[in-house]
Amino acid sequence: MSAISCIYHLKRQSLQPELGPRLMDALGGFPSNYIHAMRQDEIFLGCHGQWITAQSLLERLPIYHAESRLALTADAIIDNRAELLEQLGAAPSERDNMTDAMIILLSYLKWGEEAPKHLIGDFSFIIWDGRDRSLFGARDFSGSRTLYFARTDEHIAFSTLIRPLFTLPGIGKSLNEEWLSEFLAIPITTEAVDLFSTVYRQIEQVPPSHSFTVRDGRIAFKRYLTIRPEKKLKLKSNAEYEEAFREVFQTAISSKLRTYKEVGANLSGGLDSGSVVSFAARALHKENKKLHTFSYVPVKDFQDWTPRGRNANEKESIKQTVNHVGNIHDQYFDFADKNPLSVVDDWLDMMETPYKFYENSYWKKGIYEQAQKQGVGSLLTGSRGNWTVSWGPTIDYQAYLLRHMRWKKLYNEVNQYCANVNGNKARLYRVIGKKAFPSLAQRFSKGSEAELPDLINPAFADRTKVYERLEQHGYDFWGNSNQNVYEVRDKQFEKLYYWSVTGTAGCKQSLRHSLWERDATNDLRVIRFCLSLPEEQFVQNGYGRSLIRRATEHYLPDAIRLNQKYRGIQGADGLHRMLPAWNQLIEELETVVGDSALSEFLNMQQLKSALTVIKKAPEPNLIFQTEFRMLMRSLIFHRFIQKYA
Repeated sequence: MSAISCIYHLKRQSLQPELGPRLMDALGGFPSNYIHAMRQDEIFLGCHGQWITAQSLLERLPIYHAESRLALTADAIIDNRAELLEQLGAAPSERDNMTDAMIILLSYLKWGEEAPKHLIGDFSFIIWDGRDRSLFGARDFSGSRTLYFARTDEHIAFSTLIRPLFTLPGIGKSLNEEWLSEFLAIPITTEAVDLFSTVYRQIEQVPPSHSFTVRDGRIAFKRYLTIRPEKKLKLKSNAEYEEAFREVFQTAISSKLRTYKEVGANLSGGLDSGSVVSFAARALHKENKKLHTFSYVPVKDFQDWTPRGRNANEKESIKQTVNHVGNIHDQYFDFADKNPLSVVDDWLDMMETPYKFYENSYWKKGIYEQAQKQGVGSLLTGSRGNWTVSWGPTIDYQAYLLRHMRWKKLYNEVNQYCANVNGNKARLYRVIGKKAFPSLAQRFSKGSEAELPDLINPAFADRTKVYERLEQHGYDFWGNSNQNVYEVRDKQFEKLYYWSVTGTAGCKQSLRHSLWERDATNDLRVIRFCLSLPEEQFVQNGYGRSLIRRATEHYLPDAIRLNQKYRGIQGADGLHRMLPAWNQLIEELETVVGDSALSEFLNMQQLKSALTVIKKAPEPNLIFQTEFRMLMRSLIFHRFIQKYA
């Protein structure tokens, strides 16, 4: 709900009076409902506040609790309020109006540095403990809210954004080569594996799931939460698992509807966002509020080039969900004035780093703008659903059955799956065999999988030893189709770098548009529940994603709930949108591949080859192909270096 800041004098001397206001002034580009700060000798705390919840209307951060000698500034929405208020012994008459900031402060008084373990929600916060003149703070488990810091011999400063930290004397904009090398070497949207680092050498960040203390001139970090597979839940029937899921999911979603403003949701034609919307609309109906949905559709003159089984325009599927669920104000936007190229500068200004997700950048930006215009305070998503509520990889599960020689179960699952999707059993068994025994399949394969071209200059990679670092951090998502998807899923929660960029983008968009992105599929209670379930709950009777399909009976139309034949593909018209500026794009890419200063970082040989490919003809399917992806990322990288380095 806020952009926060802090400066602390490490030698416990009085702060220069201008340092705090400089930090706060650098937050001025974002809208605010109030701006407030406090200073006591060696400490400054500030807040650029935005009101989202009814309780936030009652607070003005930072707050000072004279009795305990604690001060706090926070960017937080706490979701397990009822549980915490009970544990904290809050009087029933005080509970409805108690602010989330006060709940954090009271949690610190009760549990000390263990407090973050008890908090569920999206948060970053800083507490000044006047009893021993120390700082304590934390960031939520998946990094939904950002918190950067910079330190010199005399000061340490914290901020929700990077830009204000450059106002600290002695902090410059020199680039961090290790971060750059990780950003360029990792082919997926993950930025870097070292989550203490940023693109700037002197700017660091508090990683997700970490707390910190600043005491006696030193900062120390602690990882307070590691999500690992839970002890398996054993219930008596499918019906009991479904009911337990609905209870946990509804609790998570209801907690994310808490706003005095309107409630919105991203809605596609699939299961994840559809299930979020169906549970949310029911809950809002009881409050006499309507759910406002925002859906991206391609521009009118786009001709769908996508293969059979993929759907670039999901409007009809979305309409089915809307009509079935009810209590929804559905809206469809083509954002005809936007494309992946036109929004690059806005995203760079907002992210404060280079980014990779150009494919959905324009419609993500458009949805936030529309939500802000309509007074939305909470914008629901289902971004992490593939790994939680709609987990259930059919082929991988069948490969698991083959490896464990569960022949009867495998036979039944294959038969039912082929009946559901009208599939070829012989072909399916070959795919299952390769999945089950990848090393054996590779031995008898006529060729190996093609390696992805590298965006990073090989000499730069060698000099920075980037691949060795990636291996040390456990990063191995190289796009190998034979990977064990169950191990990949475990790493999605254990390794914090897989999800960090999603939180960063959501946080910074939220601040710019005075609303809060809330993902119920990423709720800690939902994650823990889903990880506790037997795999048989996720794949049954030839259906992948079985639990969510069964649990949403009557919540979603069967055409959506049971669909296994068609999948939406968002952003397929991205290149089509860029055609009016195609010559401009080619000219800029030629500048990029001809920039000798960039050749230190980028693999110019690969980029020149890629440019030759796309110059032949701007085919619409290029938008998702490796050559175009490399070129767009290099263009974004180039603009960042030019403007911000």
